[in-house]
Amino acid sequence: MEPFSIVLPNQQSIAASLWTSAAPTAVVLLHPGTGITQRYYEPFARYLAAAGFYVVTYDYRGTGRSRPASLRGFEVTMADWIEDDVAAVTCWAAGRFPQLPLLAVGHSLGGHALALNSTTNLLRGAVLVASHAGVTATVTGLAERLRIGLVMRVLTPLLTTIYGYMPARKLGLGEDLPAGVMRQWSRWTALPRYFFDDPAMDAQARMARVRTPLLVLGFADDPWANPHAIGMLVAPLVNASVARRQVAPRDAGLAAIGHMGFFRQRAGALLWPRVVDWLRDKATAPKESS
Repeated sequence: MEPFSIVLPNQQSIAASLWTSAAPTAVVLLHPGTGITQRYYEPFARYLAAAGFYVVTYDYRGTGRSRPASLRGFEVTMADWIEDDVAAVTCWAAGRFPQLPLLAVGHSLGGHALALNSTTNLLRGAVLVASHAGVTATVTGLAERLRIGLVMRVLTPLLTTIYGYMPARKLGLGEDLPAGVMRQWSRWTALPRYFFDDPAMDAQARMARVRTPLLVLGFADDPWANPHAIGMLVAPLVNASVARRQVAPRDAGLAAIGHMGFFRQRAGALLWPRVVDWLRDKATAPKESS
């Protein structure tokens, strides 16, 4: 694994890692979920590298190795991650490896970015894992809806005002997050159609421009990325070839998968080979015109 950094025009930087392979056939970019650092994806990255891919993992600005000394006053939004961080990583890979096909796997928010970002059309194919329109009202289970409502509607405005960022670690909710990210996310979760109801995102039109083949994975025990919420996200991808697969844990020989389980090593032997086969197929297929 080789660490590197990508410096953006505003001089903020993205900390990334390149996982190398002896005879690479393509490059796979791993776009993380919200509040999840690249370390979480290491087992999957190692698996992909062993399967013959170069792999790029990274941390969104303000998280993991991309976190500054202080998050108080650090300005970045979730839209910035979607638009700028993902584009910067994609363009870096396209410039560094012009002879290799580009592919991507996006987890949750990372899948949102793949559906919205103009650089997605540089890819031969992309996999969206547990990506959905994150509307609180669509979450399965009353207790989980109430929990999310408490975090988004009560704790987010209170704690980001007190601390200047979201102290998620103190709450056992993953990585601390910049205030701008958390506040925007909170606003989107309260809208009937998530960021589709945010005029500044122009989400529907942007998704209609995506023509890259997509594999969309959902899991039957994921209360957030349930079939309805996944459908809300992918419906505007009218010009992309979208293959949806819904996986029940018992059918995969697992006790649980949920929102996070696809990337855990115990899922690897059962879930990862099919994704690798799909990525290989797209890497060797002719690039679809954009």
